[in-house]
Amino acid sequence: MSPGGVNFSVFSRHATGVQLLLFDAADDTKAARVVDLDPSTNRTYYYWHVFVPNVRPGQLYGYRVDGPLDPSSGLRFDATKVLLDPYGRGVTVPERYNRDAACWPGDNATTAMKSVVVDVSAYDWEGDAPLQRPSSQTIVYEMHVGGFTRHPSSGLPEKTRGTFAGLIEKIPYLQRLGITAVELLPVFQFDRQDAPPGL
Repeated sequence: MSPGGVNFSVFSRHATGVQLLLFDAADDTKAARVVDLDPSTNRTYYYWHVFVPNVRPGQLYGYRVDGPLDPSSGLRFDATKVLLDPYGRGVTVPERYNRDAACWPGDNATTAMKSVVVDVSAYDWEGDAPLQRPSSQTIVYEMHVGGFTRHPSSGLPEKTRGTFAGLIEKIPYLQRLGITAVELLPVFQFDRQDAPPGL
């Protein structure tokens, strides 16, 4: 984010062409606006970049990237596919999301995840700051909130089992264990098709 717009940038050593697609909604079949990146003015070394004025937080976008199709060399460019921004801070999933559509011939705009412009400077940390604890004195407990608090053996009231409120109630227990940091998994949008049904 910059005053007046957004500088979009993506790395590709082998791309021969890049389009930035701006969408109005996650389920749109076509981009509301397409920005063709000129390799002579919108590429610096292997970085393709373009400043787009008047783009605001919440804007949905993706890329189409053209280049060689040579699977034996690991190159699988397909300019008909909408790609996420690998540097993006936000993702949205359309109602008709289908990860397999990325492998089918033709356009996948309707079924592809889209990146979302996020203004990270706008987040209010409410005075929170890093604790500055040396890593040699840090004990990290990695957990899924639901898995840690959902079962009756958690000792939590049924109302707070499987919730962030339940996790807060378990902080004294974690402190007694000597835990100094908790890493929560997952607390963001993820592809449910990554795991078999029932997990």
